[in-house]
Amino acid sequence: MREILLAIKIEHHLKKEKILELYLNKVFFGNRAYGVEAAAEIYYGKHLNELTIDQYAMLAGLPQAPSTLNPLANPVAAKKRRDHVLGRMHDLGYIDQATYNKAINAPLNASYHNLQTEVTAPYAAELVREQLEQMYGDSIYTDGFKVYTTIDSRLQEEANKAVRDNLLAYDQRHGYRGPNGTLGIPSLDNMEEWETALKKIRVVNGLEPAAVVEMTEKTITVLRANGDLKIITWPGLAWARKQVNADYLGARPVRASQIVKLGDIVRIQSTSQGYRLAQQPKAEGGLVALDPKSGAILSMVGGFDYQNSKFNRITHAQRQPGSSFKPFVYSAALDKGFTLATVINDAPIVVEQMDNTLWRPQNDTKKFYGPTRLRTAIMQSRNLVSIRLLALMGLPYTVEYLKRFGFTPSQLPPGLSLVLGTALVTPLQMAQAYAVFANNGFKVVPYIISSIRSSQDQLIYQARPLVACASNCGKEVAVAPRTISEQNAFLINSALHDVVENGTAKEAKSLGRKDLAGKTGTTQNQVDAWFAGYNPDIVTISWMGFDYNQSLHEYGAQAALPMWMQFMQAALKGKPDHTPVQPSGIVSVRIDPVTGKRTSANDPMAMFEYFMLPYTPDHSVDSDPVNTDTTAASSSSSSDSNDDSGQKEESLY
Repeated sequence: MREILLAIKIEHHLKKEKILELYLNKVFFGNRAYGVEAAAEIYYGKHLNELTIDQYAMLAGLPQAPSTLNPLANPVAAKKRRDHVLGRMHDLGYIDQATYNKAINAPLNASYHNLQTEVTAPYAAELVREQLEQMYGDSIYTDGFKVYTTIDSRLQEEANKAVRDNLLAYDQRHGYRGPNGTLGIPSLDNMEEWETALKKIRVVNGLEPAAVVEMTEKTITVLRANGDLKIITWPGLAWARKQVNADYLGARPVRASQIVKLGDIVRIQSTSQGYRLAQQPKAEGGLVALDPKSGAILSMVGGFDYQNSKFNRITHAQRQPGSSFKPFVYSAALDKGFTLATVINDAPIVVEQMDNTLWRPQNDTKKFYGPTRLRTAIMQSRNLVSIRLLALMGLPYTVEYLKRFGFTPSQLPPGLSLVLGTALVTPLQMAQAYAVFANNGFKVVPYIISSIRSSQDQLIYQARPLVACASNCGKEVAVAPRTISEQNAFLINSALHDVVENGTAKEAKSLGRKDLAGKTGTTQNQVDAWFAGYNPDIVTISWMGFDYNQSLHEYGAQAALPMWMQFMQAALKGKPDHTPVQPSGIVSVRIDPVTGKRTSANDPMAMFEYFMLPYTPDHSVDSDPVNTDTTAASSSSSSDSNDDSGQKEESLY
């Protein structure tokens, strides 16, 4: 009864042609095609006005039973239905006999056609779909919205490549796990059966299934699913040492028979040097890039292969960031009166925990370095200095300060391990937090939907992001809130620039730029590897780890940094260096590199350090309350800062 009343109301307001137009643009045609234009693209790879009469008849017959009558699911029933439509068109005089004869004898040439996309970005597309569904509900599937995103197609392709290349490289560094199965002994009689079997195995991010059909001492010949034969030479095989277990690799192979056997099902990878043996990585990774001035997401890769795992590790994976979290704590210290010249002792610490057990944190080198300036501590990622720094500031103050970067107290552990990155955060959260440093102190909000237009091309949504703007912003700009001072951001940028120039990320110097800053991160037992880096124009976070916590057996500088470097090299290609400008309120002072105190111009060991004006050091040690406290804390350490023998453990309660 409701449908009858609705039909009467529709006919009262609309002409028959308009009703038919609405119907044909919304009705389901099977295989996720809604509307005739979508059906034409899905089944024939053409626009609607490019179809032939037999193809029109095929589509016209589908709405009766789109799931069971479509030519992909049931070609026989689909042809019968098509021919019925053609017969009715002929009987009613819409087509003549010649046209009917030609159409009725036309082959059933439908096949599945993927919609052509400008760029492969499935994780970003799914994030857009989730947000659209929250905004408009199920109408997004039928209303014909045109959604424009912030994704840069060039950067997205580079991100796809960086994640893929570096996960494959990591996987190959850790040995060959063996074939994916076997098809038996090859012969001319079973090649067709093998091709059929290979076609049933999905290609995973360019890694094709293939079967070994012939071997020499240094080469193998493989059969592809399309029947082609490819020879893989020794350079494409030699990496495949046997993976004995997670820690040790077998001896390097010296002949092909040590790697594969005839009939093995393997994965192969096409490269510019030809095909090579490959395998699907077990480790996962991700990369996200933001515009720090607006929070626009420029590229996003949430895993190795979306079809294999739709879980977006950029937005949903809660992982420990390791030492890449330290800059936020150091920023809190600078706001409290510490300086990059503050000296804190790098010596053993014993901390009694809530369960009465003792925690003895260490540097990753297992060494102790004695009195250390904070700039050196962040540059070399010194854990013990960072723990003492957090203890001197106090947890309540630090946790409150970290909210400025978008972190919530529920994410932050209530202990000194916080500074070592034991919080649980997503890579997207880290990108938002590092954007504060890159844009000189403003908190922007990541976003991916730029605008939405209706099927009639009317603008129905326009993003209005918070923009990092210090002056002359204009009334039309929504200014992001300042969350740390420009001076604080400048000092952290300076320290993180040193991480790239001389610290744990010095490999990034090979990019040949002077405007890069960032921080490596490795969690306990090397479960997670991070690199968080940026210049004033782009913030990029790279992460690598296993979905089920197990050791990568590599640090952030080995696993995550190369991924970041590959992407940033392409992202910044042709762009000039964009070095941050020294703001007012920052002064450069000569200091003694050992004590961190101001020294004279005659001192041959003097070096320059940046300070915020209120915390400029005086000639007198006693006049600097921060350095007085930390100097006292350092007094119990050994006088030899580079010798870890004979250090006395200091209890810290």
